Amino acid sequence: MTTTPLPEVTRDTMRACGVTLDLDMSGGLQVISPVTGERVATLAVHTLAQAEEAITTAHTAFRVWRSVPAPRRGELVRLFAEELRNAKDDLGRMVSIEAGKSPSEGLGEVQEMIDICDFAVGLSRQLYGLTIATERPGHRMMETWHPLGVVGIITAFNFPCAPWCWNAALALVCGDPVIWKPSEKTPLTALACQAVLERARSRFGADAPDGLSQVLVGGPEVGAALVASDKVALISATGSTRMGRMVAPKVAERFGKCILELGGNNAGIVCPSADLDMTLRAVAFGAMGTAGQRCTTTRRLFVHASVYDQIVPALKTAYGSVTVGNPLSSDALVGPLIDGVAFEHMTQALEEATQMGGVVTGGARVPIETQAAYYVKPALVEMPEHAGPVLRETFAPILYVMKYTDFDEVIETHNAVGGGLSSAIFTTDLREMEVFLSARGSDCGIANVNIGTSGAEIGGAFGGEKETGGGRESGSDAWRAYMRRATNTINYSKELPLAQGVVFDIG
Repeated sequence: MTTTPLPEVTRDTMRACGVTLDLDMSGGLQVISPVTGERVATLAVHTLAQAEEAITTAHTAFRVWRSVPAPRRGELVRLFAEELRNAKDDLGRMVSIEAGKSPSEGLGEVQEMIDICDFAVGLSRQLYGLTIATERPGHRMMETWHPLGVVGIITAFNFPCAPWCWNAALALVCGDPVIWKPSEKTPLTALACQAVLERARSRFGADAPDGLSQVLVGGPEVGAALVASDKVALISATGSTRMGRMVAPKVAERFGKCILELGGNNAGIVCPSADLDMTLRAVAFGAMGTAGQRCTTTRRLFVHASVYDQIVPALKTAYGSVTVGNPLSSDALVGPLIDGVAFEHMTQALEEATQMGGVVTGGARVPIETQAAYYVKPALVEMPEHAGPVLRETFAPILYVMKYTDFDEVIETHNAVGGGLSSAIFTTDLREMEVFLSARGSDCGIANVNIGTSGAEIGGAFGGEKETGGGRESGSDAWRAYMRRATNTINYSKELPLAQGVVFDIG
């Protein structure tokens, strides 16, 4: 651990990002770092009245921003990418402090922000609509895409900044202001990102109105205010499926739009022809990286009986040798769980698996200098059946391993869970690969071949928890969710086609 106290490191890092707020308010929201379990800041929270004021300000900003030409809007995002490059080290450090990620993962998350900004800048000149063949002579029909309105963004602790930027970069070039409600566990990273964006807005000039991007710090009631407001045209929420089931009906009730990126009980299938060395590395990282606290973490593994006795002992060896430790003072692969609640959920899941006949390797708590932080050895659990805790997502480093013999049956079992964001198959058999990618194969928003479940590039529409229907954020044509489509028909003839027998006399 660095000799400088972590609260002081936090304050210095926030100042470097441009945050000048008082980080030691009396009362308010306590920000606890999972790295040491100590309080690193205390923030004032926004009241419901302040949340409503922010929504009104954003709605006013929308009426200005929607009329700024899209390529000009893209210039703001280009400047933001420049500022992100300058602030990358400091923002990456904030991710490590607040979420417990390794330095490379913290920097990687900021790099994702830079990448989506670069994507969005090009997109600002490509918000294309179709020209449509019409049945009427002397007419032209086309579609036009217009800005949608205020976008409310709700994010989770495990990725404290990249998902916001996936949304914000696209929303801004599409003509929409954004209001960000970050996790209560990672508000500092959000404030730091907002400060960086404000630097870009200052360079951009008067075309960018006040209230174009705002951060609301608070608990579920603040998020609920965004969800309930008819001035917020789109809610993009990242979190658990439980959260999604609460958000979606409330937004639908007012005919708002939703983008939901929810949890993933993600699985991989190891086939007889798999490259076992490649498989081992992909599965180990996918299951243990970020202490299992990714929406794309590998949580279930189906291994063909013919290679089970080769891959599972190798995985056990990897699990036994993995390093667990402080991400700010070591090069350990696995950092801390976010808090004690996460540790309790992990312990309960492993106890249930043991009672069902599961054989657990790892899973013990790793002692450090303070009992206020929760470091654990990743757990590999050989399960006799696909049941019990295997069917649920536990946000912790647990990999359930099961044996299979029939390929068609394992596809059915793979899909037999309620949540699934990402999936993978390890095979060199062309038929198995194509079936896995086909309509009767993996039902997840991400389906990979010979690469693990974790990680995604911004060029494709990210993920898509399967119960809500495929990839929706980031690349591809995900931008359409942040706009509204109008179909336009233009009559350039001298006549107005009417229904047969209808005559108007206009004198």
